[in-house]
Amino acid sequence: MPTTTTHLPVLPKTNFRETCIGRNARLLNADAFEVLKEIREESVDLIFADPPYNLSNDGFTCQAGRAVSVNKGKWDKSQGVAKDFEFHMAWLEACRRVLKPNGTIWVSGTYHSIYACGFAMQLLGYHILNDICWFKPNASPNLSCRFFTASHETLIWARKSKAGKHLFNYEAMRQGTFRGDFLKKAGKQMRSVWAILTPAKAEKTFGKHPTQKSLALLDRVVRASSDESSIVLDPFMGGGTTGVAAVALGRRFIGIERERTFFELAEKRILAAASPSKGSLFANELSARHMHEEE
Repeated sequence: MPTTTTHLPVLPKTNFRETCIGRNARLLNADAFEVLKEIREESVDLIFADPPYNLSNDGFTCQAGRAVSVNKGKWDKSQGVAKDFEFHMAWLEACRRVLKPNGTIWVSGTYHSIYACGFAMQLLGYHILNDICWFKPNASPNLSCRFFTASHETLIWARKSKAGKHLFNYEAMRQGTFRGDFLKKAGKQMRSVWAILTPAKAEKTFGKHPTQKSLALLDRVVRASSDESSIVLDPFMGGGTTGVAAVALGRRFIGIERERTFFELAEKRILAAASPSKGSLFANELSARHMHEEE
């Protein structure tokens, strides 16, 4: 069961609403900037950030064969190019402060946000290692028929500075089994295009987040760039997929989410992933993912 006991001493006891799951997961229902100020400098090994894409523009997209609004909430509304860039500079600077000298960060986005993030990262002194194309074989069609169908997201992987020596689990990526990814050849180097379907139904057992990431994607990210001693941070936790992967893989996790509804969704998912009595939600979700991919 969740507790309010303080764990992960890199973050002192706070006045925010928070939940500790076991001794290795700490979830905070608070603004990312406020929590990041409290985390000890240079104490986090790995950050995965999926910031707002700012694409809620009153348009429409296709979901399950139906036209639905792209609006996700006030948190995803653009404030204009300049103010959006200021936001990305601010959170990336706050994350860089808490990242260890050899630590790395992953940033996910679409063309609405990822170029601004990449430029901000270079200005702040991050050293970009790779950009990963997450190809979605089952992406939604384009309703207007006036553009190419958007079927990928971009992930930027970077270390804190050029001088750092980052962790990369090369053999795990080369020799690992990644069922469903038809681009990954057994025993061959992992390339920078990953074919991973969007979240399967099993990943939405407790509810869904409008920009939820596939568990297979976060499993690969965490496996590739951390080990079991690592502290993993997600400043925009959303539905908690980073936490599910981190906890199931034996990493320590700090997740921050401002929206109460999404915080409670993440809380349920991460608790289930950490609970032996649940028979490993992580394994069940990945198993369902593999079956979905092989259909």
